[in-house]
Amino acid sequence: MIATGPRWYVVQTQANAEHKAVAHLGRQGFMTYLPRYLKRRRHARRVEIIPRPLFPRYLFVSIDVGVQRWRSIYSTVGVSTLLGTTDEPLPVAGEVVETLKCREDGAGFVKLEQRLHFSMGQKIRVLEGVFADLLGLYDGMPDRDRVAVLLDLLGRKVRVLVDAEAVAAA
Repeated sequence: MIATGPRWYVVQTQANAEHKAVAHLGRQGFMTYLPRYLKRRRHARRVEIIPRPLFPRYLFVSIDVGVQRWRSIYSTVGVSTLLGTTDEPLPVAGEVVETLKCREDGAGFVKLEQRLHFSMGQKIRVLEGVFADLLGLYDGMPDRDRVAVLLDLLGRKVRVLVDAEAVAAA
């Protein structure tokens, strides 16, 4: 084991215990990084924006394996395992964490680009809402959150707007 200073490693947490693991690892003196993003969730006809882990059940921990007593991570509350071999954990390339941190906004959330890669006239399927499971043709994106779809309703093509997250390629 060659001491090269602190490096980033991946911790697998128990289900929905990412924040609990971060808190307990922090109490032990480990620096952690839990990348999060803002997820749009529909429930009971309401749309909510909620923070969610970018990688569910995983987080990053900075460890200097030559100096720190890292084996205590295995018995930390909220932690399932530290990814690696039986002898020592496997480090993550340093640019992975730095790239994620560079993509964060002012509030600390990773910004994900939501680009739809449909071409005009491409067949798409509506996944939810009143028009769920209907096939239509992509007819553009009038704004950031909605997609125009040409649906065959009542014997003619009707242009409807649906949420961008509610469509997929057919």
